[in-house]
Amino acid sequence: MEEPIMSRSNYYTPKGGLPTQSELITDRAMFTEAYVVIPRRTNTDIVASALPFWMGMRMWVLARPLSGFSESFSHYVVELEPSGGSEHPETDKGAEAVLFVVKGAISLRVDQREFFMSEGGYAYIPAGVDWQIFNREQNKACFHWIRKSYVRLEFIESPEIFVVNERDIAPISMPDTDDKWSTTRFVDPSDMRHDMHVNIVTFQPGGLIPFAETHVMEHGLYVLEGKAVYRLNQDWVEVEAGDYIWLRAFCPQACYAAGPDPFRYLLYKDVNRHMPLSPGGL
Repeated sequence: MEEPIMSRSNYYTPKGGLPTQSELITDRAMFTEAYVVIPRRTNTDIVASALPFWMGMRMWVLARPLSGFSESFSHYVVELEPSGGSEHPETDKGAEAVLFVVKGAISLRVDQREFFMSEGGYAYIPAGVDWQIFNREQNKACFHWIRKSYVRLEFIESPEIFVVNERDIAPISMPDTDDKWSTTRFVDPSDMRHDMHVNIVTFQPGGLIPFAETHVMEHGLYVLEGKAVYRLNQDWVEVEAGDYIWLRAFCPQACYAAGPDPFRYLLYKDVNRHMPLSPGGL
């Protein structure tokens, strides 16, 4: 019998449950025209979702396409019981995916190839590829599942599947930051085959974004570890591990890393394609 997978990280995972009747309702949850903040305590049992063709699974939907807001992606946090999984996890043949494991381990099968993904495991799955996923361990597993409709272009090949682990990729520091701000990149930014990037951004205590970033990319930002004060549009919001920030295009953003530990988040953004000039156009 295989030994159970032990935790190697501090990645935050949803706890489920339900607040007691004695707790205050006041919270940091907010939905504005420019951004959304979903605090970790809102990911309770009663807001979990399920999907057809899955066993032993529940998930929290953190982002989905919304007309006039953030339109390019969806973001799930999936919890798998032992022996849980699916032979048909994706029903949209046009959807590409990134999986990132934050608890336990999963077995991913793609085109008859099997990949074992422990904590920190990262997989890119191209659109139109058949894949299956299972938890073959004795403990629960948890992973992020980010989906996007892949934008195909003539004369550019589609990307291939790849499976790596965060701990095997050296973070790249931003210039002139004394290594206080770095990014773990899983895809070469110059690779035009990819139309989305899902990276991990790390700020050491005291690190910051020193200006209000204002750009065309939509963002989904899940705080894996630590805490910070984050500027969103004209507001400053405290965030901590397990919180989710969802930004529409051109929403100004900046942050200060606070507390004794690194502030780290999983970041989605859409890249490398023209801006649509009409619905469904390029």
